[in-house]
Order: sequence, then C-alpha cells, then structure tokens
Amino acid sequence: MDGMRARYGVPLGITAVGAAGLAYAACFEVRSFRLRRITVPVLPRGMRPLRVLQVSDIHMVSGQRKKQRWLQSLAGLRPDFVVNTGDNLSDTEGVPEVLDALGPLMEFPGAYVFGSNDYYGPKPRNPARYLLEKASGKHGLNGNPPVVGAIHNPWTELRDAFDAAGWVGLSNTRGRLKLEGIEIALTGLDDPHIKRDRYAEVAGGPESGADLSLAVVHAPYLRVLDAFTADRYPLILAGHTHGGQLCIPFYGALVTNCDLDARRVKGLSQHQAGGHTSYLHVSAGCGTNRYTPVRFACPPEATLLTLTPRPPDPTRPPGPPRPAGPRKPDFVSGHRSAKVELVASGCSAAWQRASFGTKRSWVQIPPPRLKEHQVRGLIRASGSGP
Repeated sequence: MDGMRARYGVPLGITAVGAAGLAYAACFEVRSFRLRRITVPVLPRGMRPLRVLQVSDIHMVSGQRKKQRWLQSLAGLRPDFVVNTGDNLSDTEGVPEVLDALGPLMEFPGAYVFGSNDYYGPKPRNPARYLLEKASGKHGLNGNPPVVGAIHNPWTELRDAFDAAGWVGLSNTRGRLKLEGIEIALTGLDDPHIKRDRYAEVAGGPESGADLSLAVVHAPYLRVLDAFTADRYPLILAGHTHGGQLCIPFYGALVTNCDLDARRVKGLSQHQAGGHTSYLHVSAGCGTNRYTPVRFACPPEATLLTLTPRPPDPTRPPGPPRPAGPRKPDFVSGHRSAKVELVASGCSAAWQRASFGTKRSWVQIPPPRLKEHQVRGLIRASGSGP
C-alpha cells in the first residue's frame, strides 16, 4: 500500500491541482469582471480632465448574461466618451447580444475599430500552438488573411448600429469628437492581425486644431505602434492580447498573440520610435475565444482612463515670477542702484525693464505714467541731475 501511494500519490496530486486550477479558470475567473482605473497625463495644460472608457475583446456568445449585465452597468461611470477596440463577436448570432450589452454605453459619444473576430468566426485551435508560434517567431495569423472558407460574421450589422448611435468608425481613417467645446482628433486602423491596416491612408500625424489626438487599433503590432509614435500621437489604445489570458502568477503572460513583448501585454506602458515617445494602453479585454473559455491570473476587464494635463516641461525655463500682490516698484522706494531704461514715448512696446543692482532676475513692470516734474525729481534722486 505504501508503495502504491509513493508511486501514484504525487501524479494524482498534480492532476488534482491541475483540475482545480482549470475549474477555477473556466468557472470563476473568466466571469470575474473588473474595472481598471488609470491616469494618463496627455492633455494640454489648463484643460479639464477627460474620462475615457475603453472596452475590448468582448467575444460575445449567446447566453452570456452576466457579461451583458456587467457591460451595461459601466454606463454608471458616466464617461466623457467610449472607445471600443474590437473583437466584439464570437459567433454569427452575437450581434443582438452585443448591441444589448453596449446599448447604455452607446448613449455616450464614442469611437470604434474592428478586430479579426468581428469579420470572421473563430476556429478550434490547440492552445499550445500559440507557444509554438512564439518560439518560431510567428504570431497568430502572422499578418495573413484567414484561409478560404472562413466563416464570415455579420460585421456590417454591427457597423451600421454603431454608426447610427453616433460612434465614429476608425478603420483606416480619421474622425473627430466634440465634447462641450473640446475637440478630439481620432486616427484609427483596421486590424493588423489579418493585414487590413493601411497606414499610408492616415499617415502624417495628428490633425491641427484639436485639443487632443488619439490613435486607436485592435492588435498592437510593432509596425503600427512605430508609425503612430513616429507621427507623435500622445496616446495609443489597443486590445487583442487578452492580457495573455493564461498567465503564471508572479511571472506574467507567456504569449501576446502578436509581436509585442510580454511585458506590455496589458495596461499602460510607453513606446518609443523615431525619437518620440507615446503612451500605449493595451486592454486585457472582457472575453475569450469561444473554444478556449478560460482565464487564469488575468481577469476580464474594462478600463477607465482619466486623461489629465501634462506636467510642466523641466527643460523649459520658468517665466517671470508673479508678485503676491500689488506693490510699488523698488526704484520708487529709494534704491539708488536702480537702472531704469526709459522707452521713447512714441514706442508701442509699453514695457520697461528694471534691474535693481542685486542678484534678482530681470522682471518686467509697466511704465509709470509720470509728469515732467516727477521725472526731474527722479533724476535728482538718482544723483545724476543738477
């Protein structure tokens, strides 16, 4: 008996732990929806904060009532606008459920791009293939269109509903949102994962005249991130990765399903290209492929991004200090070392510069409106008059 325990006890224990982990991943964590909150300093100084709700990778399947109710509840956050970064569908019957789930959010201004699963139905895949593709340098579909015979999802119905709600479609195009006097310029791409991106159609950087510029894409492939960053977009929003979906505690994601490094598989990071730096936010999404409905150490999520003004540039010299209150200029109070540079009365530049013979920095003061006898008195006080 002891020999049998020694022989079979450890394997059975490992099997039991694995089964428990699989049950947790499939039955609990995959339905443990969470809201991530982050702050991103990308606005011009003096502008009020903006609240942006990003939803991604819903992968809706008929009957997912808890996911639908949770998405509906996000309207209670009252965001300034919503960004949907794609992969809403997971079967051909999912459009009504998606629209029901997003209906309350579609009352807010919004923008969207599509992912591969909005266009094509998923196929069963061995999860180990993702690891093999990573090892071989290939990533998912590796930038190739789906094979002939792939199931086509009714993405046009989804597009028409989003457009009717006033959401801005950003598939290889630009758009604008106006929010109470604030103008937001948006640039988006169709899904790079199936090689539908056409950056040449939107190249050239953010449009002028907007208070904020955002770049939006489904799959964060490096070629796309490099292009957006080199064109000086301050913030890029993406999805696709599912945050790795099956992660190892205290280690992180094993795969990203694209060529993005695993360190940035979800959350906020920075991307550098062309001598510039952009913020990148990758959403872990709130769904899964219908054939791998599990998550581990990577709960489903949406993200509320609070955009705030940028901090002051430390390389820019500070402007002249502002006095706490009105006071008389120092040269009036008897400083004999004051050097006054008088401006000709006919000059339109109505500023004079005064240095007070100390180590204080130069300041600008309005020219005093003096009468002729007051000017003569000042000259005598300085010791240069008769």
